[in-house]
Amino acid sequence: MTPTRQITHALAVLALTVLSVACGGGGTDTASKEAAAPVTNPVDPATAGVVSGHVTFSGQAPAPTPISMASDPRCPGTGATAQPVIVGVNGSLQNAFVYVKDGLGNLKFPVPATPVVLDQDGCQYRPHVFGVQVGQTVEILNSDSTLHNIHAWPMTNQEFNVGQALQGLREKHVFSTKEVMVPFKCDVHKWMNAFVGVLDHPFYSVTGADGAFSLTGLPPGTYTIEVWHEKLGTQTQSVTVAAKETKDVAFAFAG
Repeated sequence: MTPTRQITHALAVLALTVLSVACGGGGTDTASKEAAAPVTNPVDPATAGVVSGHVTFSGQAPAPTPISMASDPRCPGTGATAQPVIVGVNGSLQNAFVYVKDGLGNLKFPVPATPVVLDQDGCQYRPHVFGVQVGQTVEILNSDSTLHNIHAWPMTNQEFNVGQALQGLREKHVFSTKEVMVPFKCDVHKWMNAFVGVLDHPFYSVTGADGAFSLTGLPPGTYTIEVWHEKLGTQTQSVTVAAKETKDVAFAFAG
């Protein structure tokens, strides 16, 4: 596609995304709302425990796939790759989302005032996997000097599709109900994707290069801990945490 045709295509996409906004894309979900969150944390810090551990992968990880960004001259020219399964030292697995799936009962938790930022930088979403609480703001930033659009494909929350034609634009969104996971994509740049875990509590973690995770501040109890990975699926374990106790949990995927 020539640069002229790319610009024409981009403007057409922008028009569609603006129409989507006018029809209800972006902003705050108006679907079913979670109960109002309290102002203070219901967990006694004197008894709070921790579930921590590592997520690993054994076997042959898929090789990175080169990404061609030639359709947009404002994107980086070469060197970009798609690598859903990122394995580091000692089989550590990156970008696994670990969270408390069950066991918190009817406890309600404060919503953080600080937004979670999803950036579009180098024609990639950064971070690729992240978490947010119901009611917490997701701030979506365009750090590139090209057109992007943010298209979320939830099953429970409200779908939204918002265009950002200029560098530095920001869009805010608030999810109304828990959902693991919500995929994001850019309709302009087909290789761009990301995933967000939306929870009604703060007990989630995303593994980094070392494959480690930590769920801190848990009240004593028995929990179902789940790990999610975009290509490898999910695993769960039941863990009982006593007052002030730290439990170590290991999840292992195989290829």
